[in-house]
Amino acid sequence: MLVVSCKKSTAPSEVAKEQKYQVVSLDTVDVELQSVYPAVLKGQEDIDIKPRVEGFIDALYVDEGTIVRKGQPLFRINSPSSVQQIENAQANYNTALTDLERMKPLAEKGIISEVRIKTYENSVASAKATLDQAKANIGFATVTSPVAGIVGAIPFRLGSLVNSSSVLTTVANTDQIIAYFSLNEKDLLSFMRIWEGNSQAEKIKNMPEVKLLLADGKEYEETGKIQTISGVVDAVSGSVNFRASFSNKEGILRSGTSGKIVIPRVLKNTILIPHKATMSRQDKVLVYKVQGDSVMQKVIEVLSTPDGQNYAVMNGLVAGEKIVTDGLATLQNGKKIKF
Repeated sequence: MLVVSCKKSTAPSEVAKEQKYQVVSLDTVDVELQSVYPAVLKGQEDIDIKPRVEGFIDALYVDEGTIVRKGQPLFRINSPSSVQQIENAQANYNTALTDLERMKPLAEKGIISEVRIKTYENSVASAKATLDQAKANIGFATVTSPVAGIVGAIPFRLGSLVNSSSVLTTVANTDQIIAYFSLNEKDLLSFMRIWEGNSQAEKIKNMPEVKLLLADGKEYEETGKIQTISGVVDAVSGSVNFRASFSNKEGILRSGTSGKIVIPRVLKNTILIPHKATMSRQDKVLVYKVQGDSVMQKVIEVLSTPDGQNYAVMNGLVAGEKIVTDGLATLQNGKKIKF
């Protein structure tokens, strides 16, 4: 009975030794990685429209969302103070001119000096300049668009009292859309090491075209290009601002919306392994590498691929080596396996 019992107790062990594991031989491929960053979209020109005179809105020539050309009237301001300024300036100019005409005969007779008459002439010139300025101000009662673009929200309506600090609306030139995004200091250092070039300008030139994911998750049909990288790290957030531009001929993109910038990076001759062939331990990624008829744990450096199912191996494995892809929980260093 003892002999039979011993034989039965060793049977499961024999079965475990005969367990086969799925093994893959590593090879290299070209892999595209993607870095994704939240972005805010702005028009190429986002101009706040403010009146240059104080008064009441007398007319609105456009509505929100209207496409306007440069110089097109947007608002008319009824400015009583500007009218009063013209009347006062006109009166002062007339007085100065009358005084000059009255003094000229006295100067010709030598009763007053040339210096005195020069003072009256200067008074006329000063009054004339003030009058011209007042006339110019009344011309500002009609508010026009400084750029071609799309009219934004209009918070003030007919009869509203406005002044030079009031933002009547915003006109956004959206022929080109600028996407603003940022990287933290650590990511910036890694990012800048990737691209070739001896200067920041050269690195920007060598960066690939970027993609834009819209708010609905769909990819925008036009690719963009990184234009600038801020030279100063923000003291509060510890990040550096980037700016990328996209063509917007169809007018799909709107100023003030959000999206995600996708920066592609192609790795040549890179080993690709599935997530299931790895395990994590203390922020490290490990695999079981096959050595003869046994396995050994190996720490590797990896980057995730866009599909979320594979890793690109940056360090720790070479082509031709073999790793176990299934049953990792049953393995340990030095364990003999069949495959």
